[in-house]
Amino acid sequence: MTDPVSPPAFGLELGPEVQEVRDWVHGFSRDVIRPVAAEWDEREETPWPVLREAAAIGLYSLDFFATQWFEPSGVAIPVVYEELYWGDPGIGLALTGTTLAAVAVSANGTQEQLLEWVPQMFGTPDDVRLGAFCSSEPDAGSDVGAIRTRASYDAATDEWVLDGAKTWVTNGGIADVHVVVASVAPELGARGQASFVVPPGTAGLSQGQKFSKHGIRASHTAEVVLDGVRVPGRCLLGGKERLDERLSRVREGRVSGGQAAMKTFEASRPTVGAMAVGCARAAFEYARDYSRERTQFGRPIGDNQAVAFTLADMATRIDAARLLVWRASWMARNGKEFSQAEGSMSKLFASETATWVTQNAIRLLGGNGYTRDYPVERWHRDATIFTIFEGASEIQRLIIGRSVTGLPVR
Repeated sequence: MTDPVSPPAFGLELGPEVQEVRDWVHGFSRDVIRPVAAEWDEREETPWPVLREAAAIGLYSLDFFATQWFEPSGVAIPVVYEELYWGDPGIGLALTGTTLAAVAVSANGTQEQLLEWVPQMFGTPDDVRLGAFCSSEPDAGSDVGAIRTRASYDAATDEWVLDGAKTWVTNGGIADVHVVVASVAPELGARGQASFVVPPGTAGLSQGQKFSKHGIRASHTAEVVLDGVRVPGRCLLGGKERLDERLSRVREGRVSGGQAAMKTFEASRPTVGAMAVGCARAAFEYARDYSRERTQFGRPIGDNQAVAFTLADMATRIDAARLLVWRASWMARNGKEFSQAEGSMSKLFASETATWVTQNAIRLLGGNGYTRDYPVERWHRDATIFTIFEGASEIQRLIIGRSVTGLPVR
């Protein structure tokens, strides 16, 4: 009798392959992203030239993200995301926003659907494409159970008909492939939802308002309107047989096995934490270097204990946030259950660390930090989103609280 195969041991030293990828992505962020970050923030447009350059070297591609996602330790994706968002969170989201839609297909779809739709979200170096995940609505952000977008089945044509409106959609309306969460059994609330792929060029899907945002302005965010959108039956992620079986279990009072949107968010929370770590690290490094060079009263301001203590707290919080992200990522990659809401812990602490660090970076730079001549002002605006999207901090605390108390959801 052979011993069961154990997952790789969790270690804090990155393997040589992950280190090589980290250094490669860092170089791209330093040489390509940072020099144009302020420009695209001002333009509030998708940085297509940067996406094309990333695609040309294989950074923006399904093969790259898939390879890193399935790296055995689970920390390759957080490492990549940290480096990209160290470069610039807005451009970083433009480069990684498609992956949320890809994760939605992976979490809810079949292998055949994964192979059919995810490649179309990235395209090729000569034809760069985008994906978009559509969950939030004007009256249903954190409360995914309040989703009003409906999907009804037309048995005569084996098609699903989608009607509704989504908001706060990254790449919304400009994406080639949209993944839409809709209610198929409204009486069942969140348990009566499913996810659908809307293929490129499908009639009835249009872009609504494009939002002018406080931060991450190089990433396109807009409403998506669905007006009688008809998609083939094969576009229901997981298939109709699996959906019917799940709905039957719900109606009989048995466990349903999870809800479409939440399965996607659970898988992506540690990566959001990694984004926040990258943003926080960028601000810390800038403030640290500034404190060495800026002199007041004849000495570097870093000599002042108040400044040194602030930098010490920054460094400590960033390292702690990174460790939480790595732990959750390792657990997710190796099939470990988030028994204490470890994914939410990583997202909560890292996102609030980013807002705290960037705010204090501005304070350490004084008046300079408050101007757009210095990047810490932009990073502070960008950091705010990490405490909001894919589950606000209050939602993360609710999830963690329920997990640690063991009390039922009410």
